[in-house]
Amino acid sequence: MITSSDIFAISSQKQFEKIALKVFRFQYENNLVYQEFCNFLKTDPHKVKSLQQIPFLPIQFFKSHEVVSNTNPIQETFTSSGTTGMITSKHLVTDVTLYEESYRKGFSEFYGNIEDYVVLALLPSYLEREGSSLIYMVKDLIELTNHPESGFYLHNHDELIAKLIALDEAGQNVILIGVTFALLDLIEKHQFQLQHTIIMETGGMKGKRKEMIREELHEQLCKGFGVSAIHSEYGMTELLSQAYSLGNGVFECPSWIQILVRDTEDALTYIQHGKTGGINVIDLANINSCSFIATQDLGKKNPNNSFEVLGRFDNSDIRGCNLMVL
Repeated sequence: MITSSDIFAISSQKQFEKIALKVFRFQYENNLVYQEFCNFLKTDPHKVKSLQQIPFLPIQFFKSHEVVSNTNPIQETFTSSGTTGMITSKHLVTDVTLYEESYRKGFSEFYGNIEDYVVLALLPSYLEREGSSLIYMVKDLIELTNHPESGFYLHNHDELIAKLIALDEAGQNVILIGVTFALLDLIEKHQFQLQHTIIMETGGMKGKRKEMIREELHEQLCKGFGVSAIHSEYGMTELLSQAYSLGNGVFECPSWIQILVRDTEDALTYIQHGKTGGINVIDLANINSCSFIATQDLGKKNPNNSFEVLGRFDNSDIRGCNLMVL
């Protein structure tokens, strides 16, 4: 039996691989959707001896199937955002404490003690719907700060501007976590010069603005907030863990997540560091759903295991990610 203490105490590559292979065998035996996918690929679980031999489930399966690895009651159902009529992903979570432990430990690894910060959240598109895993995480982080100034903002920009200025002038460490379009809206209303504030964007224009390349976006945000770098969070409905970038769009993972980059023409082949391909994520916190996810993101991996996200597959060009429709 694999426990949360096994997952969150990983300290070496050898340990990661050993636990990942255990998780693979557990999920092959207990997750019928994943088992059928592996069988379609003619994968013999007894012959899988390395991370590269593990099949990665295309992320679209979370839209069409119940991806679970046990029969325990569902505690939370996290759903992806989508336009009206669009099929959204559903992540059925049978043990929400795994999610809480994952994002709390992940945050602590990159930013230290949450109580050292005021956390302000500008997440209108997420706040206005049900089932957002990001809102669940940020709400908990806000509570964990134990600070009366922490909180959510929707469209009350003037109040948020005043608070950011006052907290920064008081020397208070602040994290402002915001959806991209809302951060751009904010700096159009006011140009800041912040000394003690981290700006963390969660990505996405949500159809509110024209998409921008990261360099251009971060340049605008740095100028508008008066900061030297823009932090980013890489997470998704289908994962229970996050990677973080402390600037320049270079993401690092906590010890229980790893990234592999697959060939865009052949989903079962992996490519060298520095080359662009499809991002596969191993998230061991996903023990009760599926830990091996082939995303629709394009990126590249660096020799030190950090990675960059460069865009998304065109829907007409997801070669190999759509290996099978069960």
